[in-house]
Amino acid sequence: MALRRGCEREQSLCYYRKLMQTGIIGLPQVGKTSLFRILTRARVDARSAPNQAHVGIARVPDERVARLAEIFKPKKITYATIEYVDIGGIQKDREKNSASLVPLREADALAHVVRLFENPAVPHEAGSIDAMRDIESVDIELMLNDLEQMAKRIERVEKDLKKKKDPLLETELQVLMRCREALEAEKPLRELEFKPEEQKMITGFMFLTRKPMLYVLNLGDEEAPEADRAVEKHHLEKLASKPHTAVVPFCGKIEAELAELDDAEAAEMMSAYGLKESGRDRLIHASYRLLGLISFLTCGEPECRAWTIERGMTAQKAAGAIHSDIEKNFIKAEVVFWQDLLAAGSFAAAREKGQFRLEGKEYVVKDGDVILFRHSG
Repeated sequence: MALRRGCEREQSLCYYRKLMQTGIIGLPQVGKTSLFRILTRARVDARSAPNQAHVGIARVPDERVARLAEIFKPKKITYATIEYVDIGGIQKDREKNSASLVPLREADALAHVVRLFENPAVPHEAGSIDAMRDIESVDIELMLNDLEQMAKRIERVEKDLKKKKDPLLETELQVLMRCREALEAEKPLRELEFKPEEQKMITGFMFLTRKPMLYVLNLGDEEAPEADRAVEKHHLEKLASKPHTAVVPFCGKIEAELAELDDAEAAEMMSAYGLKESGRDRLIHASYRLLGLISFLTCGEPECRAWTIERGMTAQKAAGAIHSDIEKNFIKAEVVFWQDLLAAGSFAAAREKGQFRLEGKEYVVKDGDVILFRHSG
């Protein structure tokens, strides 16, 4: 967290860093911390401190970086990263939940681990497996937490308006009352539509139910070969169709084993289970998409690197991901799509084939663009 507070000079770089945090939540004994360990390769023991928050970083898998590195032979290869925060299991004790949910306020999305595996040695706290029951239980806790925070702000705004009329406060009160009405109807704020000025108004409150939600279905290993059918099998189609929501099947037991193997052994094991891609990679990519992020690439002898930006961002703003001075002194961007560069084999060959484009500051960067920025200073 200190990194975020200490980056005022490099505002652009810190902005992208902040966008990439996902909080992992769920009931006790659902596989949250196991998922955190698989994603981040961190070594944590939830039994020694069950309510302690853990923070770790996961590399975003990207074959484009690896394949371009084969051409440029760089001294350094850098992938995009995502930060995950794992908190203690959500319990029936509201006071404890309020404290444990605090670290999630700064997260940009949430990943709710939903247990769908049977294990007599680790019984479910409710005594049975029921995905929708567990999802609704956790959602209600998040809503109650938001309502608690909202009530304090509404009370403060109403007091201020009694002292003095203020159009901005009146608008804020209207927005908050609308949010409260939705939550009281058990509708998370991510499902509401807001005008740009309203979004800006409520962003500072960091409401938990406003954050995009990724539901991670933790399956038993017997379901791994048919993971793609898990949503239908467990009747969760309605969940997958909600706005700002995604669902990813994941087999924690198998993924934990894969994490301990080298690439060749892991590929052999995935083949045995009929898996084309590891659940870990699918989940990280899903987190990335849910946050509305894409990557552009820079390549050269010093480094091949993936840079994270928001989808729809212009070339000049994207330059700020590298350094604020490049954004400030932006002139032009030389752009080539990664597959064209890979086929050409070099920048020079791609230029000869006319595959490079010279783009201005308003060019909207596409996922997989390789960019050379021209700038003054």
